[in-house]
Amino acid sequence: MSMPPAPDPQGTPSSANLPPQPQYGGAPAPVPQKKKGPAKWIALGCGGCGLIFVIILIIVIAAGVGGGGEADDPTSAPETSMEETSEAAEEATTEPEAAPEETTPAEEATEEAPEEAEEPASDIPDEGEAALNQAQNYIDIMPFSEKGLYDQLTSEYGGQFPEDAAQYAVDNVDADWNAEALEAAESYRDTLSMSKEAIRDQLTSEYGGQFTEEQAQYAIDNLEG
Repeated sequence: MSMPPAPDPQGTPSSANLPPQPQYGGAPAPVPQKKKGPAKWIALGCGGCGLIFVIILIIVIAAGVGGGGEADDPTSAPETSMEETSEAAEEATTEPEAAPEETTPAEEATEEAPEEAEEPASDIPDEGEAALNQAQNYIDIMPFSEKGLYDQLTSEYGGQFPEDAAQYAVDNVDADWNAEALEAAESYRDTLSMSKEAIRDQLTSEYGGQFTEEQAQYAIDNLEG
C-alpha cells in the first residue's frame, strides 16, 4: 500500500487535490458541467425592468410638467364656457328699452284736433253783437242805467232783442254806471230844475232812471250847484 505524496512547498497541489486520473485501460471520469440558461435569463429580465421603469418615470414627469398650469386644466374650460353662455342668455332675454315714439306732423295735428274741438263754444248769443252795437249807441246819446238799458233793448217799442242778447249787450257795453247816474242827475237839474232829493228819487225810481242807491248817492255827492 503506497502513501500519498506530500504537498509541495511551492503551493503546487499534490496529487491528492487533483481530480482522479483515469487508469490506464479504463473509462475516463466524468467532468462536471456548468449550468446554462436561468442565470442569463434572470439578468436579462432585470435589465429590461429597469429600462421600462425609466421610460415610465420620464412619461410621469412630462405629464406633471405639462399639466401643472390652471390654464391647461381640462375641467376649467367647461366652467368658463357655461358662465359665458349664461351671461349671454341673460343679456339676450333682457328687454330692450322702448325707444321714444316719434310722431309725424300729421299725427300731431290729429292729436291736437280733438282738443280744439273740446274748447267751449262762443258765449255770444244770437243777435248779441247787434244788441251790443245798439246799446253802445244809446249810451253815447243819453244816460242809461243797466236796468234802463236792458228794458230799452228788449222793449217792443225799443230794440226788441231777445233777453240773452240784451243781457250780453249790457254786460259788455263800454259804460261807467256811476258816471251815467251823474249825467242823468245833471240832466234832471238843468231841464226840470229839481232838488237833490227829488233827483235822488227820480234816479232810483222804476219809472225813472232805475239806478241803484249807491249810484244815485254818487251822483248827488258829485252834483255841482
